[in-house]
Amino acid sequence: MDITMLTALLAPCLPFLLKKVGEPALGAVANKLGEDTWGKAKEIWAKLRPTVENEEAARIAATKLAEKPDSEVWRAAFQEELEALLEKDKALKEAIAEILEVKAKNTTDRTQIQQTVSNNQGQVIGQMQNSKAKSIGSIGSIGGDVQL
Repeated sequence: MDITMLTALLAPCLPFLLKKVGEPALGAVANKLGEDTWGKAKEIWAKLRPTVENEEAARIAATKLAEKPDSEVWRAAFQEELEALLEKDKALKEAIAEILEVKAKNTTDRTQIQQTVSNNQGQVIGQMQNSKAKSIGSIGSIGGDVQL
């Protein structure tokens, strides 16, 4: 199991999982993080939480990372604690690996789209919705004394 990926999945969710934000923000978390990410994070945290709460260093690292989700220092500490916890508890490691495997399988089963753009004359597609592209602007022509 890739502990770095597990940490990357949980880190942005920790403020919500540890309820370090107000209740109104909890309702919007699925929109912000994505339904799939939030669902998997909740499922993994349900398995991890008792173990993390029983290990002081892991609990502190999780709490500090929830308070500062962009902190590389606390992310590294949390990742190290997760790795140690999962090495001690093989059953927990297997359960989380199974959840992550289902996540990986589900993401590869989705429709994949390949787009080929030729001679777009500087147009940039910003969004796709219901098979229709929405242009967010164009570069246009460059004039003057330009050297490339």
